[in-house]
Amino acid sequence: MLNHHRDSDLTVPASPALVACFDASGPLSELLDGYRPRPGQLSLAAAIERALADGTDLVAEAATGTGKTLAYLAPVLLRGSRAILSTGTLNLQDQLFKRDLPLAIRATGAECQVALLKGRANYLCPQRLETHLADSVLLDGAMGEELRLVQRWSRQTVTGEISEIDQISARSPVWPLVTSTQDNCLGSDCPKLKECPLAQARRRAQDADLVVVNHHLLFADMALKHTGFGEVLPGADAIIIDEAHQVPDTAMRFFSRGVSAWQLRELARDSLAACASASGALAILREPIEGLRSSLDQAISECLDLPPRGDFARIERRLSAFRELGQALNALKLALNGAAEQSRELANCSDRAELLDQGLIGFLNGQDGHVRWFSHRRGRFSLNLTPLDVATPLKQLRANTPAPWIMTSATLAVGQRFDHFTSRLGLDRAAELVVASPFDYPTQTRLWIPEHLPEPRDPSHTEALLEQVLPLLRANGGRAFLLFTAHRALGRAAEWLRARTDFNLLVQEDAPRQILLERFRQTPRSLLLGAASFWEGVDVPGRDLSLVIIDKLPFAAPDDPVLEATLKAVRDAGENPFASVQLPQAVLALKQGAGRLIRQDRDFGVLVLGDPRLLSKSYGRLFLSSIPPMTRVSDGAEAAAFLRQRHSLES
Repeated sequence: MLNHHRDSDLTVPASPALVACFDASGPLSELLDGYRPRPGQLSLAAAIERALADGTDLVAEAATGTGKTLAYLAPVLLRGSRAILSTGTLNLQDQLFKRDLPLAIRATGAECQVALLKGRANYLCPQRLETHLADSVLLDGAMGEELRLVQRWSRQTVTGEISEIDQISARSPVWPLVTSTQDNCLGSDCPKLKECPLAQARRRAQDADLVVVNHHLLFADMALKHTGFGEVLPGADAIIIDEAHQVPDTAMRFFSRGVSAWQLRELARDSLAACASASGALAILREPIEGLRSSLDQAISECLDLPPRGDFARIERRLSAFRELGQALNALKLALNGAAEQSRELANCSDRAELLDQGLIGFLNGQDGHVRWFSHRRGRFSLNLTPLDVATPLKQLRANTPAPWIMTSATLAVGQRFDHFTSRLGLDRAAELVVASPFDYPTQTRLWIPEHLPEPRDPSHTEALLEQVLPLLRANGGRAFLLFTAHRALGRAAEWLRARTDFNLLVQEDAPRQILLERFRQTPRSLLLGAASFWEGVDVPGRDLSLVIIDKLPFAAPDDPVLEATLKAVRDAGENPFASVQLPQAVLALKQGAGRLIRQDRDFGVLVLGDPRLLSKSYGRLFLSSIPPMTRVSDGAEAAAFLRQRHSLES
């Protein structure tokens, strides 16, 4: 077993075919300009090859630059394994399917059938499009032109993926009308089943040797297998999970249950629409539908003064409104049960009402080992029941899918150990491997920890940090990410910089992430200010980004209801919640943020960490030992001189 190995200690030999694939004169050298063998890449590929042969799980941290995608694709293809490839985002799915997988197939000479499968919200639903095109009120309104545009596109699309339509905003209210959810999909009863892009994509997935999915789809399919019917993905010899650091949180969201105002409003609307296809249904359903809408409006009004999220205690005094909502939902459920046989649409609404009723009852009653919490945004709420332990249900699901899990990411280990990750997922016997980066961090980078800054809780911390880094920003000509742990600090920083500088400021929430990144790459003297969503999954290689400033150590907000409950459970078990939960999570988050700086062999840059606790607290050493080995500088002038020199050499 490969426990806590660095690649230099690894003794697992690679097969001759694998060695040949990554050789300096091998097929990759012919397909990739400037290809150079990387020992860490071959070490990772060899460990995956061994795990596939032995049928054992593998957890591997492969630092940026390792080439982990080809390292897991090559052994899978050479072995002829039937595999599910799961990654974190839609963009990464497309990149894997359209770029990396074709390259790996050419390099290995493998013959296999591949498929790409996304969540249902990414595909057109012909049935819902037809239904809403028949609604004269919608067609005469502002949404009519967008519905007609979708209709014209639907006649020529091959994939049915709505991302092909770039003339309509991603936030347009038309999308819920032309896509389906698990709630409102008619499934095998749908009259448009043969035309359904989602059904077609699922059939391709079932026939494929390699299927590219995302983490939530992976869990959803495992849950279907657990019930004994209905699985979408094929039986696999292996499950390869890239961006595996996201899996614990994805699992927690997946195993959560609850109900949202949006689901209830959709149920009321669809129930009313279904009455049109069933004579007499309107007379039965009109009153319970209106009752649900009225109770829902009352529940929403009770939430107007609530924070964006909080635990159950925050809404206990409002429970009467939610109990009345439950009574109204139950009344509609009973009425739908009586009308369900009249049409497939009413049967679908009946099933949805049953599930939503169970979700609301589960929230109101609570469950041992779960935390009850709410979120509230834009006049709508969701009520959630989330398990604190996902290891147990995950083990139960995995019992029905015995294929080994190969999990890899650039950020999994804390102080070279995987305990935090493996314990959350219940991985008792996984082999473990750490592959160091091939980049020359001591030469390519500098690390500056400004001195004499206020403590992070001090209101003046943000402005004091900006005062110190401003000369560095000017010396670098912008080209910087400023990453914040809180939106409040981000807002103060944007205000401060606008008043004192002429940089082109790109601020999170001003535009979608991809648009901000494109503007950052194309516009000189740009600064991008971001919070959580910019700490990972953001790739700006080259000179466009040569300075990353992180304001504070990214400890999770203590008022997060799920985290609060997790910390209490750990404390009640006699463990130290800071050491067991908060510290490892913060270390991994910092590794993600620091990882934005160096993406390619020729990249260079400075990382600024503006948190004095790195030097004043004993745990600071764990953070510093977990990020790449950057050369420390004593002040901003030294960091600025390094950047000027490197930019001059690259000119």
